[in-house]
Amino acid sequence: MADVNETITHLLSELRRGTIVISVLSQLATAQYGYSLVQTLEEKGSAIDPSTLYPLLRRLEKQGLLESEWDTQETRPRKYYKRSAHGDAVYVGLCKEWTRLVKTMDGIIEVNNEGGRPLGDH
Repeated sequence: MADVNETITHLLSELRRGTIVISVLSQLATAQYGYSLVQTLEEKGSAIDPSTLYPLLRRLEKQGLLESEWDTQETRPRKYYKRSAHGDAVYVGLCKEWTRLVKTMDGIIEVNNEGGRPLGDH
């Protein structure tokens, strides 16, 4: 049988994977380049590995949710990403669904805590 903490870590990773898109879209109302986005998300407690972020940015751009533009004015060229109009609409829709999901889960967890086994009871 797997260790409880190991299982929680694995399941938490799956939960986080489902929130990465909304986290990234939330920060791209204004243009940012990849590394600045990594830092911003880390500061906000939603760390993302660059090896996960860059393919995600390319995928979201391909889906029309992001627009990008190269800035070659600096010594090191950077690609800036920003939500497109379609991305704005999708982001608003995702936020509404997220709010609904949180309310649903809060209700389920509350019911389980009231009618089920209390937390910490084995």
